[in-house]
Amino acid sequence: MAEKTQRNNMILALIALVAVIAAVSIIGFFTLGKGPEIIQGQAEATEYRISSKVPGRILKYFVYEGDKVRAGDTLAILEAPDVMAKLAQARAAEQAALAVNEKALRGTRAEQLQTAYEMWQKAIAGRDIAEKSYQRVNRLFEEGVMSAQKKDEAKAQYEAMLATEQAAKAQYEMAKNGAQEEDKMMAAAQVERAKGVVEEVSSYIDETFLIATADGEVTEIFPKEGELVGTGAPVMNVAQLDDMWVTFNVREDFLKDFTVGGEINAYIPALEKEATFKITYMKDLGTYAAWKATKTTGQFDLKTFEVKAKPVSPVENLRPGMSAIIKK
Repeated sequence: MAEKTQRNNMILALIALVAVIAAVSIIGFFTLGKGPEIIQGQAEATEYRISSKVPGRILKYFVYEGDKVRAGDTLAILEAPDVMAKLAQARAAEQAALAVNEKALRGTRAEQLQTAYEMWQKAIAGRDIAEKSYQRVNRLFEEGVMSAQKKDEAKAQYEAMLATEQAAKAQYEMAKNGAQEEDKMMAAAQVERAKGVVEEVSSYIDETFLIATADGEVTEIFPKEGELVGTGAPVMNVAQLDDMWVTFNVREDFLKDFTVGGEINAYIPALEKEATFKITYMKDLGTYAAWKATKTTGQFDLKTFEVKAKPVSPVENLRPGMSAIIKK
């Protein structure tokens, strides 16, 4: 009797176990079945970096992180004493070039011209005396009174004084005519060169004022006031919140619902609302982003595509970094 009762209990326990397993299977089939596929994207915005062409020290900031800026606003000022020193040198060189050019255009000073004229007159007088001396000696030579050597010496003296007079005349003419045209052109070119150097250094001075190139919001500021920054080093980032988009990484078996120019709806959890986006860009991310098949038969590797979509209309309070969800 006891053995029969034990057998019945075992049968009942087995039936209960089978019933529990069946119930769990049924519940799992209905509750743990395959759910919807989620495609998650992230909002992004165009950013540009503020930097300087010249090294310097951050003298002062006029904005803070989170501030709205307009194109043309001064964001910060750099202190660059070495550039200021170069500007002083460039301006001094420009003044020197202007003086040389003015001298070339004005010509020889009156005192120098008078001196050259008097030297020419002195040479004329010397030439006249030498000519008369040579004529007297030559007559005496013809009369047989003077030797040929004396005659030759007097002739050489006359010819030397004649050459001196011609040289003095040439010096006077040159002083009277002023600088040559080539010298004037060279002096003018030196002035233009000096002006170019001043403009170049002045442009470096302008680079010490960091200006916003477009409307946006300051997202990051890197160095502190008083710190040194090098040439081209980023000082701050500015995000253009009026140029935003959402980037999705989409497995290729879902691409049938994504076409360039088409529209998609995405839910933005941070704003608790849906928005419509227009697809503007699609690109294969390459083999490194492939979804690998988990079975050896019946499946194949799937590539991932980067899909970018812009809001059809502005989404209020949408900010870079917010998620966007598409359920498939």
